[in-house]
Amino acid sequence: MFPDYDVIVVGAGHAGCEAAAAAANLGSKVLLITMNMQTIAQMSCNPAMGGIAKGQIVREIDAMGGYSGIVTDKSMIQFRMLNRSKGPAMWSPRAQNDRMLFAATWREMLENTPNVDFYQDMVQSIIIKDNRACGVVTGLGHSIRSKSVVVTSGTFLNGVIHIGEKKFGGGRVAEKAATGITEQLVEIGFESDRLKTGTPPRVDGRSLDYSKMEEQKGDDEIVGFSFLNTNRILPSQQKSCFITYTSQKVHDILKTGFDRSPMFQGRIEGIGPRYCPSIEDKINRFAERERHQLFVEPEGWNTVEIYVNGFSTSLPEDVQVQALRSVVGFENCRVFRPGYAIEYDYFPPTQLRHTLETKLIQGLFFAGQINGTTGYEEAACQGLMAGINAHQKARELEPVILKRSDAYIGVLIDDLISKGTEEPYRMFTSRAEFRTLLRQDNADLRLTELSYRLGLASQERMENVLSKKESTTKIKSSLFDLNVEPGEINPYLESLGSATITERQKISKLILRPNVSLPSLIQHVPSLAAALDGYSQDSIEQAEIQVKYERYIEKEQEIVIRMSQLEELLIPDSFDYDKVSALSNEALQKFKRIKPRTLGQAGRISGVNPSDVQILMVFMGR
Repeated sequence: MFPDYDVIVVGAGHAGCEAAAAAANLGSKVLLITMNMQTIAQMSCNPAMGGIAKGQIVREIDAMGGYSGIVTDKSMIQFRMLNRSKGPAMWSPRAQNDRMLFAATWREMLENTPNVDFYQDMVQSIIIKDNRACGVVTGLGHSIRSKSVVVTSGTFLNGVIHIGEKKFGGGRVAEKAATGITEQLVEIGFESDRLKTGTPPRVDGRSLDYSKMEEQKGDDEIVGFSFLNTNRILPSQQKSCFITYTSQKVHDILKTGFDRSPMFQGRIEGIGPRYCPSIEDKINRFAERERHQLFVEPEGWNTVEIYVNGFSTSLPEDVQVQALRSVVGFENCRVFRPGYAIEYDYFPPTQLRHTLETKLIQGLFFAGQINGTTGYEEAACQGLMAGINAHQKARELEPVILKRSDAYIGVLIDDLISKGTEEPYRMFTSRAEFRTLLRQDNADLRLTELSYRLGLASQERMENVLSKKESTTKIKSSLFDLNVEPGEINPYLESLGSATITERQKISKLILRPNVSLPSLIQHVPSLAAALDGYSQDSIEQAEIQVKYERYIEKEQEIVIRMSQLEELLIPDSFDYDKVSALSNEALQKFKRIKPRTLGQAGRISGVNPSDVQILMVFMGR
């Protein structure tokens, strides 16, 4: 019934979709298996993409030739660039999306991708022969062969949903859990554990009083996520979000449900996300706070359904409704469905290589929440890299690994496999030591050439990057060549409260001032406006950043070069750590379990001291 495939992808969430698209676009014959064809690329939680650090990841996925950025742009209902008041390393794009349009666009793009086949069924086990993944066995009894398998099971592996004292199996509300894979892999020797996540109630927007809330509009300029020229909405078409707050009264009502809370009564064993806690966890941990912010987010263009961001909960439904109706603007709210918590199996990611291939079984890759992460963006980038490397493995090609200095994607994967995680992992800008280099604006300059050489990024993407590089170089040249006279620029500087100049000065020097921007200089210096006429806003912004932050960028690049020396010192897979008697017991145990690929990675393992790395280096004759 089924042909043999190069790559089988198990699960069609954000990780699965990116994995299937990447492998197929590289030339692999791909089968995407999902338990429900109607929920491909479902936004299981909030209807949004991007945000702090997450927006950088989506732009990196796009620069590599993935689909998430394009889908986000085509389905957005609002766009905001967060942290504009800070330096460009902190700028993070975020979009509200039409939930149904997002999923429909993803499915359409996958269906229009050659080499992708679909099948609706549950995968019960992996076919393993000679310590290698060779396909899957489905719930309907089909044995389907492949050269690589990517498991992107999300929250479905033995998923259990909690609402108050009610508890039932499921991978998402109204969808059954997946069974079989965990049990098989644990029997082989894999380590598994449980994590927990949650989601808030959905309410009827017609029952809310928005006049009592703070309106949050989108930006006047929509930059978007994709480096391609995708169709995006106009700023005037954006839908607003709204902000309201809980109160002490709301908190008191929520507390009446604590005796029936699955979290406080010990019925939930898995650890939840530290940075996105449930509302009951927030009022318990931060008892001194009188209120918490809630974001009232529309689910799409043609629906009245509202996502109550910040009110994730697993309390009994009657408590949820009573508490919500005590929130300002929610006095008469009607609930479409209650919030709930979900527990699921994950496999501690120290069992993976940098390629996201498992160490125990060749050709078996994990991506997404199965690795302990939380968030669409974190899942999608893992799917992209797992799909690339599953293709490379199937074709016996060299693996593709992004370093920490290459991308946030590289930071995320290295964090997971070097340090592991005992709680849902979320990306932040603070996790990246080279965030001045890893900006959202230069993701294409960093990654597209690599992806193009692989055969994933298109010719159009590569031509755009070459054009951007050339334009940026020419603009920078103009900034260093052009002078401005005091009489020409001083009125503008005075308006900013900035020191005036007494003699002609290079534009490049003026730009170094923190309150001076290149677009405003273009408006006040005719010769500059003439020199930069016809250049894109993207190239002008890139040139300004490179000039304004040149010293910071150079400093980070120097650190990267110094640190890369340790990254280039490979540790053989067969290395016998027991022979290094001077290692601390903790370092010995973790080196043997994680098997770091390089001395650089060895130094990033939690509990390993610099002296342990030095001992290892001496023993290796380095």
